[in-house]
Amino acid sequence: MTRVQHCLYSIQRWFDSEAHSDHLDRGSRRFNAVRVLPFLALHALCLLAFYTGVSLFAVGFAAAFFLLRMFAITAFYHRYFSHKTFKTSRGWQFVFALLGASAAQRGPLWWAAHHRHHHQHSDAPEDLHSPQHGGFWWSHIGWFTCDAGFVMDERRVRDWLKYPELRFINRFDALVPAACLALIYGIGEVLAVWAPGLRTNGLQLVVWGFFISTVLLFHATVSINSLAHVWGRRRFETPDDSRNNFWLALITLGEGWHNNHHRWPLSARQGFRWYEIDVTYYLLWSMEKLGIIHDLNRLPEKIRDETVKLDREHARRLS
Repeated sequence: MTRVQHCLYSIQRWFDSEAHSDHLDRGSRRFNAVRVLPFLALHALCLLAFYTGVSLFAVGFAAAFFLLRMFAITAFYHRYFSHKTFKTSRGWQFVFALLGASAAQRGPLWWAAHHRHHHQHSDAPEDLHSPQHGGFWWSHIGWFTCDAGFVMDERRVRDWLKYPELRFINRFDALVPAACLALIYGIGEVLAVWAPGLRTNGLQLVVWGFFISTVLLFHATVSINSLAHVWGRRRFETPDDSRNNFWLALITLGEGWHNNHHRWPLSARQGFRWYEIDVTYYLLWSMEKLGIIHDLNRLPEKIRDETVKLDREHARRLS
């Protein structure tokens, strides 16, 4: 395959992730510049904030959209599609997939496949985004820029492949973010006419509500790949180097309790103690009460007892 063909195929995969997938080097960790141009553009477009200016409404909208999509990633892409820590109807499953896709972190099946691979090989050489083998920046962002990070191992998500709607969202993963961008622009233009006191417009709302919000969301999410494997406390002696980090748990709505998660990935709750804030779990618990989801996986008593025992031993060592 010529270099020109490789570039053209990479451009096609911006819109159809399965286009010419047979030409991908599934083991390549080399930087693919063409493949990540939309990702780089997303970062560069944040600089338009110097042109559009800022308004309190735009910042508030960005924060709200950040939190909504962070919950979609942590609750649905991670705890549902990757680990199946609760059950729901097919209709709600589709809604969850759409919400997760709005985060511009690719499709739910791709996300789940890579995360399941991570748990099987966590911090081993096969782990694509381990800081122990690629360094901090590779684990944070580098793994996302190569062909090995683009491909999806369908064998890891056979349980989800039976749903054509999920396969569609996964294949054309750029559609939902593009629709969100257009909708946000429209909202901004309407508000510019109907509520000029808010001092916003379509371009400003897109820059803050989508570009900046999405970039912050991405870096907050991948901080669990990087920072949560080098910074924090290890309560459990897991085979990997996962760690618990209060600050990461705050910005990711509970994902920062990463060492807990690697000890028992099947729990819908990642904050094992009452003082370990896990906003995602609180919201999932509320959704269960409302009947939106069911069979929420609780923390087994044996893991709860182990947690208390280890915390007491840690407290004795400090005293």
